[in-house]
Amino acid sequence: MRPGSSTAETAVARPLATIGDYLELTKPSIVWLILMSTVVAFYLASDGPLAYWLLLHTVVGTGLLAAGSGALNQWFEREADGKMRRTENRPLPAGRLAAFPAMWFGVAISVAGMIYLFVAVNPLAALIGVLTLASYLFLYTPLKSRTWLSTFVGAFPGAAPPLIGWAAVRNELSWEAWVLFAILFLWQFPHFYAIAWMYREDYARAGILMLPVVEPDGASTGRQIVAYAAVLVPISLAPTWLGVAGSVYFFGALAISLIYLAFGILSARRKTGVQARRLLQASVLYLPLIYCFLVLNKS
Repeated sequence: MRPGSSTAETAVARPLATIGDYLELTKPSIVWLILMSTVVAFYLASDGPLAYWLLLHTVVGTGLLAAGSGALNQWFEREADGKMRRTENRPLPAGRLAAFPAMWFGVAISVAGMIYLFVAVNPLAALIGVLTLASYLFLYTPLKSRTWLSTFVGAFPGAAPPLIGWAAVRNELSWEAWVLFAILFLWQFPHFYAIAWMYREDYARAGILMLPVVEPDGASTGRQIVAYAAVLVPISLAPTWLGVAGSVYFFGALAISLIYLAFGILSARRKTGVQARRLLQASVLYLPLIYCFLVLNKS
């Protein structure tokens, strides 16, 4: 090894590690889900040739806003994250990033996303983005330590990305947009309750009042899972009734929604970590599949 090479490698590695930590702060996996939902709605709202530049602007603005929301959420929850095994190694609780610059990083990219959507897309898309960020950070996040109903409150900003995508194209929110919102809204409950059941001890340790923490026997959690998954079945078919998608989508959505419901029923009956994980895996597959059917069978 050449003299000084180790020092040079360290000098390069540290900035790269810091960049990686800031990237992790934005919750990239959630940003990806948000952008997927936004792009699908944008495509479904489009008549004729796709407006690629407008799509790019929508993706950039929404991505910045989503990344900023994720960073600020981690800033708000840094102490709670430090008490949970599944989150204790995040950049803030692990001490790899300081709280103050992390906060301003989140503020900066959030504001950039709002301004970008307003200027490059339209004011309605920007307004939806602002309301999404505000409800996520200032309603859902503080309620997590106060009531299990925070999951219901958080499902509203969680389902907003299709509204941004639709508004970007149409500059209005029609019934079709609200159906896409409803599908994403209902999908979240089995998904998040599965996570909550798997990590209920972690949540309890951090003082986060998820339903399985408040009612540890799992009966209420199971009922919630089955109820929302059951309502999702007919709602998932609504794009065909509204003329957004064709018959291939209808039967594809019916099949995967019934399978999702079946996994929910099994999770509710058995109340095991294994079954909750299977439900979580089913939820992760559900959205990409239903979006594929929507895109491939657009009317």
